[in-house]
Amino acid sequence: PTRLKILLLLREGEVCVHQIVEVLAMTQSAVSHQLRTLRSARLVAFTKRGRHVYYRLADDHVRAMLDGVVSHSQELW
Repeated sequence: PTRLKILLLLREGEVCVHQIVEVLAMTQSAVSHQLRTLRSARLVAFTKRGRHVYYRLADDHVRAMLDGVVSHSQELW
């Protein structure tokens, strides 16, 4: 569920790690671990700007996959 929450948050656009930590109410270490897993699966990409790291969905294929998940879940409810 945590990785899905992160992906859904990134679906809205690029987000700083600190914002993800705040939204999910998790430690930075825990969020970083989840982001590492998503990076290794090539679902997210990141950009460093100074001391901050910003994450985004890796590409439009990931966005399309998430759109399908959201659409399907709305049909179920």
